Amino acid sequence: MGRVSQAQAQENRQRVVATASRMFREKGTAVSVADLMKAAGLTHGGFYKQFGSKEDLVDEAITHAFDEHAAHSPVAPEEQAGDHEAARRTLIENYLSVWHRDHPGEGCPVSGFAADLGREPGQAARAQDVYINGVRNRAARLATGDDDGMAQLCTMVGALVLARATRDNPISGELLQAARTALTESGTGQSAPQRRTD
Repeated sequence: MGRVSQAQAQENRQRVVATASRMFREKGTAVSVADLMKAAGLTHGGFYKQFGSKEDLVDEAITHAFDEHAAHSPVAPEEQAGDHEAARRTLIENYLSVWHRDHPGEGCPVSGFAADLGREPGQAARAQDVYINGVRNRAARLATGDDDGMAQLCTMVGALVLARATRDNPISGELLQAARTALTESGTGQSAPQRRTD
């Protein structure tokens, strides 16, 4: 079997990073290198030709997740029109949706990596810096007046994590709805339309 070209090696590396980004958000960073490489369609031995350690891959996967999420979260029409409150409500509705609950691998890296970074503080300084910037950027999109958006983000992430942990029980939808209602009512003092979540 011939040597892999430099272009193919780079493509393989990108595939591993993208696969890790998704799998780590779905299952946590404890996913084995063997399982990850299998999911990427590559051999286990190829991992160490591409990465110095699994920690290096965690750094890259978290960076990739935030970059990908930013690229696929374009400015909403409401934001383009200057309607910050409508854009904030849309963000809250989408974040606290059943779809987002059920698709962590494609979802927000703030909630997707929170538990792993909390268990391993300081292990991946670059990843933590990327994560902190992602938290600040997400909160800024929720900010209103004197509110910097941090408490709103905490409510959203907490509700989503709880909803995922209770996914097979009706309380999961109740948690999402309670957070949506609290955040949309507190933003303008008006009730948001109630939506079924199951």
